[in-house]
Amino acid sequence: MFKAVLFDLDGTLLNRDKSVELFINQQYERLYELLSHIPKEQYISRFIELDNHGYVWKDKVYQQLIDEFNIPSVTWEELLQDYVEEFKHHCEGFPHIHEMLEELKNNKITLGMITNGYGQFQMDNIKALDIEKYFDVILVSEWEGIKKPNPQIFMNALEKLNVEPSESVFIGDHPENDVKAAHNVGMKGIWKKDNQWTDIEADAIIDDYLELPLILKNLDFSIHSHTK
Repeated sequence: MFKAVLFDLDGTLLNRDKSVELFINQQYERLYELLSHIPKEQYISRFIELDNHGYVWKDKVYQQLIDEFNIPSVTWEELLQDYVEEFKHHCEGFPHIHEMLEELKNNKITLGMITNGYGQFQMDNIKALDIEKYFDVILVSEWEGIKKPNPQIFMNALEKLNVEPSESVFIGDHPENDVKAAHNVGMKGIWKKDNQWTDIEADAIIDDYLELPLILKNLDFSIHSHTK
């Protein structure tokens, strides 16, 4: 059986798209006096578009919004600060993550997380999901000085967990940064289904986390049947 399962955060455990939508709705309401000249739907949809599933940091997003919508009464720095302070209050996980993590722990599987992003911001979101307690190791790219898909960040996590790549599985939503990057260091890669992408080469695909224990069992079985 696999000794360790490692996860990405955004789009994998954290339902980032839903969380962003909840946050940006609230931001508009909170700052209504400053933003009321912009139709709410327009503000929200443009933010989501510019954010590009989190691959564009919010300083660029807010600079663009201020420019496009001509928002004179607030600076992009203030909007960014609001994002940093408030986003954690809108974090939503995917269904069944707690039951799944609990079950893996009960099966004596070591758990790790590797996420790209800013250290404190990501830790606040992990705490907001109430999942920090399950993980033996959490690596955030800002604090590590390297980010996925760099193989070193995976190797650092495996070293801290004291497991070999061949004994480990990585689960993430990004085909290159997560699945392929895990394959490159000798781990199994499971793709957390995301409708942005199709034709993903992965060892398995997961949509509902209740399926994970069985997927791990099947993966393990297929490895051992090939090596006999």
